[in-house]
Amino acid sequence: MDKNESEFLFLPLGGSGEIGMNLNLFGYGRPSDRQWVIVDLGVTFGNAETPGIDIIMPDTAFIEERRESLLGIVLTHAHEDHMGALARLWPRLRCPVYATPFTMWLVKDRLAEAGLLDEVELIEIPLQGGFDLGPFRFDLITLTHSIPEPNALAIRTDLGTVLHTGDWKIDPDPQIGEGVDEAALKALGDEGVLAMICDSTNVFSPGESGSEEGVRQELTQLIGEHDGKGIAVATFASNVARLQSVMYAAKENNRSVCLIGRSMKRMTAAAKAVGLLSDVGHILSEDEAAAMPAGHVLYLCTGSQGEPRAALSRIAEGSHRSVKFKRGDLVVFSSKIIPGNERGIFALQNALADDGVEIVTEKDRPIHVSGHPNRDELKRMYEWVRPRIAIPVHGERRHLLEHARFAKTVGADKSMPGRNGEMIRIAPKGPKVVDIVPSGRLFEDGGQIVSASDDGLRLRRKMAFAGHVGVSLVVNEKGRLVSGPEARIAGFPEGRDGEIMDELIDAVADAAEDAFRELPMRGRKDEDTIEDKVRGRVRRILRDMTGKRSIVEVHAHIVKKAA
Repeated sequence: MDKNESEFLFLPLGGSGEIGMNLNLFGYGRPSDRQWVIVDLGVTFGNAETPGIDIIMPDTAFIEERRESLLGIVLTHAHEDHMGALARLWPRLRCPVYATPFTMWLVKDRLAEAGLLDEVELIEIPLQGGFDLGPFRFDLITLTHSIPEPNALAIRTDLGTVLHTGDWKIDPDPQIGEGVDEAALKALGDEGVLAMICDSTNVFSPGESGSEEGVRQELTQLIGEHDGKGIAVATFASNVARLQSVMYAAKENNRSVCLIGRSMKRMTAAAKAVGLLSDVGHILSEDEAAAMPAGHVLYLCTGSQGEPRAALSRIAEGSHRSVKFKRGDLVVFSSKIIPGNERGIFALQNALADDGVEIVTEKDRPIHVSGHPNRDELKRMYEWVRPRIAIPVHGERRHLLEHARFAKTVGADKSMPGRNGEMIRIAPKGPKVVDIVPSGRLFEDGGQIVSASDDGLRLRRKMAFAGHVGVSLVVNEKGRLVSGPEARIAGFPEGRDGEIMDELIDAVADAAEDAFRELPMRGRKDEDTIEDKVRGRVRRILRDMTGKRSIVEVHAHIVKKAA
């Protein structure tokens, strides 16, 4: 290819090879004058392997270095894994932000919290609207998902058109918002689509994902079966259609709704601000709900994933100031288990069950449907759009590979299951990986954003798995021990009455003293030499006794006689 020829590029930096933390770049032009647009800027969440880390974000170093050529950030919808990093990372990017009304309300709310609202150029796009951004033309196509206003993006350039689906499903009766704009997708297919970049989450699931209408009916029936009982429903706060279904079910059973949890209140406010949730009746405050008979209230809660600080966990442990459950009451989990959250969810459910609370989940009744397309829905999308190239995203590696294979069976000529950091040339003569750029993760740690490879975080992870040992020695100027070795250990089992801990402390102290006494007199008078020798001996004794490669810190201090 002529190096002076323009290229249409796709570069995922998050969300390809994982579910969550989506960040996609589209580029156009020659290497010397290439321009970029970011589509979505999301987060994922910490787990047991990232102690002390709640928020994880894609590394934006590649596009930060090209900030002068960054035209804007376009958000497909308001889920955390698509827009949760915006307020955190915008200061590194400093470009305009484009979103539809519901998403924009939440963007403003987050930017205001971060003190950035007055700095960011925000462009609100109407549903089914469009706009030009440098060499790109963006047209929004309405889809359905588990949050209001999910948009596919038809991205047009001189080299062809790409459809970026974002997250979607085909819900014939979504309860909130319009249905899938099938006519617009078919018209785009008739126009000709070079590539479709498409959600892979449920590619292994046959059939269809189901409709919110069925969930509404089942919730109404379930709540009616527990007349007079205290009831709480836990679900994803962002699933506004589900919130409305719960509110409808409560109203049909003569209950008033009380919202519990900050994100539940935030999402409800956002929905009402753009004209959604308009016929749900009076929402009770927590004090109003506490003053009413339990059988007249339905609590709509955050915490369906077992988050320890969320509303439902505080209710289960009895620490919520106003909501208390008793034997025979009902808690409904109207959500799925996100992989990795099993331990927290089961612990929460066990705590509720231990108090005699009845629990109903999606495994017991059809009270949840996915927001992502099953195979039959994927097939219909490919039949409507008819792309020449399929580029699967939003999935683990196995999802992307299966989606790539499936796409060829439903009409795609070529498929390219990319990885984060792989720059894919869509046109001309694509798809082809033409470069591999740095990609990775950023961690939010105590309000600071640092690389996942940060030495301090590496040490923390190691301490979490292998413990920490500290040894201190004080030596006089003649090379004789004045104090110590004194050992302190953390992160090891203590045993009955602490005998395991005592044995380990004694062994560490003895090893440190032996190492010191083996040093020649010259070595005993140098702090660095003492620390190196003692550290090596202590590490060996720890490996022998525990099998762990623990963090070992040694502090030697040589005191000199006062003049």
